[in-house]
Amino acid sequence: MHVPVGRPVAKIVLTAEERERLEAWARRPKTSQALAERSRIVLGCAGGKANGEVAEELGIHRVTVGKWRARFAKRRLEGLIDEPRPGVPRTVVDADVERVVTMTLEATPRESTHWSTRRLAKAMGINHMLVARAWARAGLKPHRLERYMASDDPDFERVGPRRQAVEDAHRRIPRIGAG
Repeated sequence: MHVPVGRPVAKIVLTAEERERLEAWARRPKTSQALAERSRIVLGCAGGKANGEVAEELGIHRVTVGKWRARFAKRRLEGLIDEPRPGVPRTVVDADVERVVTMTLEATPRESTHWSTRRLAKAMGINHMLVARAWARAGLKPHRLERYMASDDPDFERVGPRRQAVEDAHRRIPRIGAG
């Protein structure tokens, strides 16, 4: 007979709604990486795996897996959300942050390539500072892209001097690693 070694671990059984929410958090590319990792931890534990197995799969320490398994068992989905930090109380609630982040990532404004805080605030009917705080909390910077962005100006292709000026500016940007 096999006798388990170590402390007993909480068995994780998920409802359909919990599983759906955890899978969404784990796969959404712009979810906080900490929350995505916690979701993957709980999904692994719900699959009947031991802390060590989940830790090895995810490349993290088994104590981390144990911490989030226990927190989920005690407080369910709410236990995976970051706890408030010391200092001034938060003015932006998680539901607001999630609405702003979802809109930022899944929709684009008409006649533009990305949202500004004021444009998104107007579209959602909220204060622009709430958008700015939500972006900061989620680590989003929609105005900073890592790729070339084409103009949304309908006359861009037709108007020669303006197009030429933009192309010249791009050619003058120093390339990393170019010798």
